[in-house]
Amino acid sequence: MKEEFLEQLIDRNLVKHQIESYNHFVSERIKAILNEVESIEPELPEGEDLVIKIVDVDIKRPKIHEADGSVRKVMPREARMRDLTYSSQIEVTLTPIFEGVKQESEEVTIGEIPVMVGSELCWTNEMDEEELRENGEDPKDSGGYFIINGSEKTIIAMEELANNKPIYQHDDENEKCRINSENQGYVQRHILRRKKDIVNISFANVKKTPAVALIRALGMETDKEIVEAIGDEYASDVYLNLYEVDASSKEESYEYIANRAGITNDVEDRVENILDEYLLPHIGQEPEVREEKAEFLAKMIRNTIALGKGDIEEDDIDHYANKRMNLAGQLLEMQFRSVFLGKWGLVARMKYNFQKSAKRGRLPSLQSTIVSDKLTSQIMGAMATGNWVGGRTGICQRLERNNRIKTLSHLRNIVSPLSSDRQHFEARDLHPTQWGRVCPIKTPEGMNIGLRTHLAMCADVSTGMTSKERNSLKAKLEETGIDAR
Repeated sequence: MKEEFLEQLIDRNLVKHQIESYNHFVSERIKAILNEVESIEPELPEGEDLVIKIVDVDIKRPKIHEADGSVRKVMPREARMRDLTYSSQIEVTLTPIFEGVKQESEEVTIGEIPVMVGSELCWTNEMDEEELRENGEDPKDSGGYFIINGSEKTIIAMEELANNKPIYQHDDENEKCRINSENQGYVQRHILRRKKDIVNISFANVKKTPAVALIRALGMETDKEIVEAIGDEYASDVYLNLYEVDASSKEESYEYIANRAGITNDVEDRVENILDEYLLPHIGQEPEVREEKAEFLAKMIRNTIALGKGDIEEDDIDHYANKRMNLAGQLLEMQFRSVFLGKWGLVARMKYNFQKSAKRGRLPSLQSTIVSDKLTSQIMGAMATGNWVGGRTGICQRLERNNRIKTLSHLRNIVSPLSSDRQHFEARDLHPTQWGRVCPIKTPEGMNIGLRTHLAMCADVSTGMTSKERNSLKAKLEETGIDAR
């Protein structure tokens, strides 16, 4: 039995979790991000109407454009030797609809993404041992890393709080609830804090706003509805929160929230946009789910009050049930989403270039409006420096090649988002739930001790359900009469 276990341990790919995460990113998540846009509608001169539909996306395998104009496939070995970047082009099929008439589709290149060695996009993925040797590749190479300008780079798995799960804690003699609400890769952080018996919420550009104001704005207009939703046993605490808010109706709550968020015009539309898009997006981003959001928010308020009164215990933030791993695929998705959908991202620049050309009296080709170098340079730049969207640093590192054990250890590294120059004693300590998941020995000395760890040898990283899959499961449970809230 012991020998069979050791054989399985030797044969298994220890970086399979990173490869599968990357495969999911290129096969599903890129297309999902593009589908979020659906269509691009540049502002043209009055009387002209143009809609650009995103039809399909295709990611090619790595190729090289030689000086003589030839195009051929490039292997990881050649990329290392010639200081090349092992990457693939992203080609998107766009269909313009001008004045309601469908035009001929055009295939454009929006940029390049780095290819993980050993992934579905890599040429070595389908080769046997003999073919790998013929192409100068190591048959025992685990893959799971990238080649950027000839240097081997690895994306370090990042430890984060579990999404869509409220965490209740004491905070400087007050109580708070934090939740990372995620919907299709978009994460919005919420902090619910009870101070001097008043429960405030902060998220997006809404800062320290009484939470009951949002409940009223979501449709629970009467005091009775709000008290019953939070809990009659905490009625006196709820009344204090109701008196804090100078708003007794839905419309007055809109004005109250707008004042706290600094909104001066289009109050109704902008507040409704905040409630739908940014407040608890994991529940949904449609107006139809506002009642459900109000109930969820009321539950969070009830538990925060209960924590302050000692009726429930605080959550252990270091418990591994409250944590998740962001692997290579998720981290690349964050970067891609930021570059593609950001304020000055690829879509925004495409609109701007169209409008600029339209003012000159001509409509440009689709490819000429896309700054494909922007996506390539920002993603490759993040890979080269390790500086990631959201202020994260040290995400991408040069792969250690001193020996095979060090290489595998580096590929299974885990980094905590906590700052190493602060104490964080409890976060650095071994936790019982790390048993079998995190190596209790392998961690650096000094400031990073306990914050830089490694997956245990036998540990695998499982994948969870997407928001769409969770909602589907929830609907099936409710059909059978089970309350899935």
